[in-house]
Amino acid sequence: MNNAITVDVEDWYHVSAFADRIDPTDWDSFAPRVGDNTRRLLELFARHDTRATFFILGWVAERQPALIREIAAAGHEVACHGWSHQLVYGQQQQVFRDETLRSKALLEDLLGAPVAGYRAASYSITNESLWALDILAEAGFEYDSSIFPVHHDRYGIPNGERWPHLIKTPSGADLVEFPLSTATWMGMRLPVAGGGYFRLYPYALTRAGLGSINRAGQPFIFYLHPWEVDPGQPRMTDASWKSRFRHYTGLERCEARLEQLLTDFRMTTCRDVLTEQGLLPAH
Repeated sequence: MNNAITVDVEDWYHVSAFADRIDPTDWDSFAPRVGDNTRRLLELFARHDTRATFFILGWVAERQPALIREIAAAGHEVACHGWSHQLVYGQQQQVFRDETLRSKALLEDLLGAPVAGYRAASYSITNESLWALDILAEAGFEYDSSIFPVHHDRYGIPNGERWPHLIKTPSGADLVEFPLSTATWMGMRLPVAGGGYFRLYPYALTRAGLGSINRAGQPFIFYLHPWEVDPGQPRMTDASWKSRFRHYTGLERCEARLEQLLTDFRMTTCRDVLTEQGLLPAH
């Protein structure tokens, strides 16, 4: 069974964990690392003959257009990660609309092709920000991958559907949702979709959780960030203990684990998986 592997293309200083320490107006003062780290992932995917979906931050695309073209030229799917990596439920609706349209238009201009998928910063489409789904449908996105059906202090719709499905937005439009993957254990949902969970859990636990999804006849979706294969990135020593723990733990083992994951499971783009599931039309 094919599963979706995704990359949220942002730099280490964009993350929500450091938002109380780094203002977006200061982002340009940091040396960019996202280009080199993304190319490391492109090389890794090439070694495993794997195509992925890259959810790209508009702020990055504006500054590194050649990187976006490299991703597309390598056969990967380019999708939208918004513009400024702000939590959706903390934005005004018009600001979210303007930033989303701006990012989508930039990516489509760079590619000369439509962009079908969207993912919110830090999975911040929650019960408080479901209005964003209407804006995504209006903007012409075919699918969203922003809903994490778990309890979390920053994101999550705990009772959300676990599998890819067609949803109705609050205003009644159709949109396909590819929720982040969870496994069940003793009646509880365990997030196994990647990111910090991938670095913190024993690899055997991640493999077992993802395998259980496939054994249930469903595809899983996996995510990571370019900064997660960069153990040499700068350290934010004044960030909270929790933020530093979430961000830095396990960076040195992430790339090797990803190599193993690509050996253990069949991976491809979101678009391909959703097409195989009959939720999106074939290209």
